[in-house]
This record gives sequence, structure tokens and C-alpha cells, in this order.
Amino acid sequence: MPVVVVESPAKAKTINKYLGDGYTVLASYGHVRDLPPKDGSVDPENGFDMTWEVGADARKHVKAIADALKDDNALILATDPDREGEAISWHLEETLRKRKAIRKDTPVSRVVFNAITKTAVTEAMKNPRQVDAPLVEAYLARRALDYLVGFNLSPVLWRKLPGARSAGRVQSVCLRLIVEREEEIEAFRAREYWSVKALLTTPRGQEFEGRLVTLAGSKLDKFDLANATQAEMAVQAVASRALTVASVEAKPATRNPSAPFMTSTLQQEASRKFGMGARQCMSAAQRLYEAGLITYMRTDGIDMAPEAVMAARDAIKDRFGADYLPKSPRMYKNKAKNAQEAHECIRPTEMTRDAGKIRIADADQRKLYDLIWKRTLACQMAAARLERTTVEIGSEDGQVGLRATGQVMLFDGFLKVYEEGRDDVAADEDDRRLPQIMQGDSVAFAKSGLRAEFVKAQDGAETPAAILSDNEAALALQHFTQAPPRYTEATLVKKMEELGIGRPSTYASVLGTIEEREYVRKDQGRLVPEDKGRIVTTFLINFFRKYVGYEFTANLEEDLDRVSAGEADYKEILGRFWRDFSAAIAETSELRITQVLDVLDAALAPTLYPPREDGSDPRQCPLCGTGQLHLKTSRSGGFVGCGNYPECRYTRPIGGDAAENGDRILGEDDAGNEISLRSGRFGPYVQRGEATEENKKPERASLPKGWKAEEMTLEKALTLLSLPREVGAHPEGGMVKANFGRFGPYIMHQGPEDAKPVYANLKDPADVFEIGMNRAVELLAAKRANPGGRGRAAAKPLRELGEHPDEGGPVQVFEGRYGPYVKWGKVNATLPKDTPPEAITLDAALALIAAKAAKPGGKKKAAPKKAAAKKPAAKKPAARKKTG
Repeated sequence: MPVVVVESPAKAKTINKYLGDGYTVLASYGHVRDLPPKDGSVDPENGFDMTWEVGADARKHVKAIADALKDDNALILATDPDREGEAISWHLEETLRKRKAIRKDTPVSRVVFNAITKTAVTEAMKNPRQVDAPLVEAYLARRALDYLVGFNLSPVLWRKLPGARSAGRVQSVCLRLIVEREEEIEAFRAREYWSVKALLTTPRGQEFEGRLVTLAGSKLDKFDLANATQAEMAVQAVASRALTVASVEAKPATRNPSAPFMTSTLQQEASRKFGMGARQCMSAAQRLYEAGLITYMRTDGIDMAPEAVMAARDAIKDRFGADYLPKSPRMYKNKAKNAQEAHECIRPTEMTRDAGKIRIADADQRKLYDLIWKRTLACQMAAARLERTTVEIGSEDGQVGLRATGQVMLFDGFLKVYEEGRDDVAADEDDRRLPQIMQGDSVAFAKSGLRAEFVKAQDGAETPAAILSDNEAALALQHFTQAPPRYTEATLVKKMEELGIGRPSTYASVLGTIEEREYVRKDQGRLVPEDKGRIVTTFLINFFRKYVGYEFTANLEEDLDRVSAGEADYKEILGRFWRDFSAAIAETSELRITQVLDVLDAALAPTLYPPREDGSDPRQCPLCGTGQLHLKTSRSGGFVGCGNYPECRYTRPIGGDAAENGDRILGEDDAGNEISLRSGRFGPYVQRGEATEENKKPERASLPKGWKAEEMTLEKALTLLSLPREVGAHPEGGMVKANFGRFGPYIMHQGPEDAKPVYANLKDPADVFEIGMNRAVELLAAKRANPGGRGRAAAKPLRELGEHPDEGGPVQVFEGRYGPYVKWGKVNATLPKDTPPEAITLDAALALIAAKAAKPGGKKKAAPKKAAAKKPAAKKPAARKKTG
């Protein structure tokens, strides 16, 4: 009975079901060996020999396979059909041979299947082969390169840039893309321009919009209307002329579906449509593959098996009819240069099963399956047919010309099922639908619609964001060019794919690594470089530019592809790389940290020290006025500090100028100590005096929530530095104090009988400075009465109206979130708007309570504990005994 080995237990369970009792199916749980994280695991001096180590967790899995081989003398390696899968099979065979679990007469074979279905698995078993040596060598080359870069470059970073954690062959290039995009955004200067449009009507009264394209007889370019004056002149030129339709041109057009998914396009679309990160997407896809629902999810290929194409066509015809089926199947050509790694596209294993017909409890898996199913069917459907119309409108004198564009959907085709998402693309004007209009028609101005748009554009604008003609016939809108957007995971993956950096199977882990290293963070789905990431990138560009070069990295990927195709010797590629890389490492290792910082300081100068409005030296310390600012590093990243340290301990973050951060001296206290406003890692704060050898931690106070740095004064700073404020002596002993803490404003008191202080939160930061003793004592009492709650449960009633005459229990008046209300037991009834709390009587309160209890969910019989005590619960057991 052969032993079949796959990666995961889920996959093993599915395959075991297809193969039956004639096979023993076991899981390796991923890789069983790796390079130990120590020097010498890859030895460049001895032909790049690699030392492997079986992981502690993997030993029990290897033992289970070895034990099974004692009884079943045949091994079938059925790991994933890619380079990593081939490597796992190779590692398993090597490890088992070293353990002598594989005997001389033990047959070892390798099988691959692109989908975990009964047909695919049984067919694969009929076509065994040996482990693919070139694919394994490509894996060895990549693993060696990643080790040599990471293990040699990371220590240089640790020594020269405290706080930097690692560098990598692909991750550092990926980080460079994000940092350079941020630099583009910072260097961007918006340029103003204006556009003019008119709302027009046809002779039949139908409205449509035209935009100005010709002015003074000349074609209008984007920046020709550069200011409000030029825009106003253009508006008047349009509004003062009679317009006629010069031409109407309608052109048929078709729109074809996108190719089926491969790994990178699946990650991009999952990010666009669902906000899934690359790692989240691949995790869901892995589960779908192991459940036999989709084909293998790590692939550069977009071709589809002939039987799958025919199945898709049958499903399309059955669901949508023959009109949605093209005459011949659509063929998609693989983009991957290496055919050995270009597997079939990602598609459902059964075309007839949509998301509604399968059992998937996980939301991510369900959404992803639905996406894959729709894209696969759409790629084999008929094209969408459109009619694009362009209407040219002009004045009789030829001075003014407007254009209206639109389209009509004649046949939706594949769009009935699926439309690909787009990145950072505004709505296309061509998507509008135009009314019926003919050449020679006179068009009039429609006055409805433009005023509302004009008012909306003007709302809150400091400059005239819109100009409306006197007769409301034409409208000019102000625009500014936009900085390039930050990358999302989708757009970053797309960019890496375009540059040939990394491979689809690695994108998820690369993006995960730079986030875990705290080199980047996500802000509303966009990737923003942290200061630490910017410094690492600047360091690598200045000292290892070649190895974070886009072209170099892409060329190295091509060399590795040639290895997997059997066209290159991987040790020759490693040799060429190591010769230059080791020299660069040796050269940089000789540099002192101060030399490295000087280079980085100069490289980052435009960002760190932007020109000041007053023309003063941007490097001059804003605190002491004599020191020069320099780049410094710490374990938390980089910062800018004064060169007069330790006499002056001024610091600020890398991002932004001192003026932007609000760092300044506010004045002096009565003792002559300087009071300064500064920026720190956790936001702005005020400080009394400077740090000295005698006073290493001067008094500081963070600005409370809602306090703005630009509004800080000496008086406010001194008030903050005076905290905690003593509210007064508590009646039961001990002082009540108010302060700001980690969770906001609070009061604190520790009485003689308290084992530890009692804290009560305050809603308003101003309460820290204004709260009086009466309210403080009340809040503390409420907190003591209800230590686990928020204080509202122990609130005091406004009035006591008396006992309920029928059921018992107090009837009280409370102040609530939505106004005053009466309370009896669990029934709360809001007072009418015209009834003040002091005017309510017991009879009126009982009427309100009865009305509320009579409503559904009103809990009419929800008597308080006092009423519950009247029930003769103790008599029930006696009654049961009597009848027994």
C-alpha cells in the first residue's frame, strides 16, 4: 500500500477520500527542512554548499512518514505543482534517505495535479515522474540568494542603523517603491486649472451636458484656463452665444472580457473589490483549493484546460442562452516565460456550481469563490457591444465649441456576469447616455441643475471654486492637479508584476514582512512608509544601489527562470552575484555610524529641512537658536536632533518641518525655566526646562485630546505642567486629584479604607481644571457602587415618587440620555416633552408606566425584587410531594 505525502492535513483528507483504502495519505505540514539561521548555512567558498536542518515541529511528521514506509514500501510525493512543492518533495526524499527510511528497493515517484478532484487525482496517479531537478535548482538558487542577502546585509543595518530589523532581496525593492511614491507625493506641487461646461437642451426638451473644447477659435488644452479671470471670460463667451449641433458621430464598439485569474490578478481584484490583503486572499484561496473547489492558486498562467473551456461554454449556454456564447472558444496565452512554472489559470473545478450551490461557511472563502467563478465564466462569454456617440456643438462665429460624449449599451455580453475593478480611475464621461439629437439642431441653455452644482462647489471654499454666468447658462469649475496616489496592495502587486520583481507566489509574504518589520503601515488601505522604512531605503540606495535596483532585480528573476527551465547553472549565477555583493558588504562594514548618518542626512535634506517661509536657516535649532539640526537614529527609527546635545535636547520626528510640528519656546515660568512645546513619538507635549546630567527627565505633559499645538500658550502649558490638580479633601479623608491619563481625563481618590486608589473617568477634558468637590464626590461614589460599570447604574434619582400601589417597588424620576424618565422595576417611560420632572405626580407616572408596559416588549409584569419575594416558592415542593 503506497504512502502518499502532501503538504496539509486538509489536502490529505480530501485526497484520501478519492484514493480509497489502497493508499496511506500523510501530510508533511509544509517544508520539513530549512537553512539554520546562523553563519555558514550557505558556504560561498565551497561551491555554495547548503546545510539543512529538520525543524523541531517537522520531526514528528517526518517520523510518521518513515514509520509508514516500514510497512508500505512505496513512496509517492504529491506536493503542490510549483517550485515550492517540488522543493518540499526533494527535501522529503533527501531527509528520508538520510534516515534510511527509503530502502534500495523502495520505488519513489512524483505526481502533480492542478486541482484536487477525483478525476485530476486519479489521472495524476497514472502519470508518475521523478522530482524535477531544474525546478529544485531554481529553488536552491532563490533560497541561497535570499539567505546571502538577508544574513549579510541585515547585520550591516543593525550596526549602522539601530532599530532597522532586516533587508531582503525582494522586500527591500518593494519598500523602495513605496518610499519613492511617498517622495513623489511630497515633491508634488498642485497646478490650478479650470473647466467650463453648459447644461443644454435638445429641441425636444431633453437635457445633456457639453464641455468647452474650443475658445477663440482655438483648441482648448487642459491648462489654458489657468485662473478665475480666464475662466470667467470663457463662461461669458459661452453664455452669450447661440449654439448649433455641428456634427453627431456614432461609432460601434466592443468590449472584451478580461483573462481568467492568475495569482497576481486574483490578489489585485480581491483587494479592489473586498479590501483583502494579499496574505488574506491567498489564505482563503488555499482553503478553497484544498477543499477541491478551485484549481491551484499559485500560478503565472492564464490558459485553461480544453475540457474546462467546454464546461464553461455549456454552463454559459444553460444559464444565459446561446446569445451570450461566442462562436468559438476564447484562447488566452500564458504570460509566464517559463512554461514549467506556468500552470493552468485559477478557476472553479466545476463550472455549474456557483457560490449558492456550495457549502462555504467562511465569508472570505465564499466571496473569493464567487469572484473566481464569475471571472471564469465571463472570460468565455461574448463581448459587450456598445455605441459611442460624440456630439460637436459650436457657435455660428466659430469662437466657441463644446463637446458631449456618451455611450449606449446595445448588448451586455460578459458584463451580465462580471466587470473588472479599476484602480484610482475617476468615472468616465463616456459612460453617460445622450438623448437623441441630430446635426443642425439648435440647442438652448437649460438653467436647472447648474446653480445647485455652483452652490455645492462654493460651499466652504476660500477661493472661488466655481463661476456661474449671469444667465446661469454656463459654469466654470476650479480644479487642481492631484498627486500620485499611495499604493494599495493591489496597485503595488501590479507595479511589481510590471517591473518583473518577485513572483506571484511571493507577493503576499513580501508585503506581510515589510508591515511586520514596521517599515510601512496601512492607512485606509493605502501603504504609507514609516520613518524607519524611509531611512532603511535611503541607506540601501546610497550604499547598495545596485541590489535595490529595479532592473537588476528583474534580470536576476529572469536568470532564475532560466535555471528552472534547465537553461542555466544556478551556481554560476550565485557566483556572479556573490563576487560583487560581498565586496559591497565589506566596503560598507568599514564605515563608521557617523559617516553613514552624514550621507543619509545629506540625501534626506530636502525632506528633513525644507525652506522656511521667513528665509532663515532650516537647519537652525528652533529651541536653542545656535545648534544645527542633524539626522540621528534610535531603536524606534530616525529623528532630527540638535547638534548641541546634551545642552540642548531638542528632537522632532523625520516627517515635517519644525514650523509644521509647532515646536517652539513658549516662555519662562516664575523660576526662570524655559517652557517649550515639542513633538514626540506620541504627539505634541510641553516641557519645563532642559534635560541635564542632574535632571535627566525634565517635567513633561502631553497635550490632551482636542488641544491644538498651534493654539498653545505659556499659560496653557503651565496649567498642564501643574497637574495633577488637587480638587480638595474628601469628606471621608484623603485628597481628590484630577489629571489626564492613558484613557483620558479622570479623578482619583484613595480613602483610609481603600486598598488602592479609585479612578472615575471624566467626559470633558476641561473638567480636569474645573470640576468641584460636590460633583467629584458624587462620581467617586457612583464608581464605588458600580466598579465594573461606567457609573450610570448608580446614578441618583431626581425625585422619589413613592411605592407602586399594586406591585410594590419604588417609582422614581431619573435624568436620561434622551431626557427625563420615570422608572419602576425594569420599565422606563420617558416623560412628555411639556412635563418637567418636578411637575410629575405618582398617578401620572403610574399611567406612563402602564402604557409603556402594555406595548410589545414593555415587560408589564417585570416586578422588582421586592415584589418577587411575595411568591410562595417554598410551597411548591410540598404540593408535588402530596400528589406523588
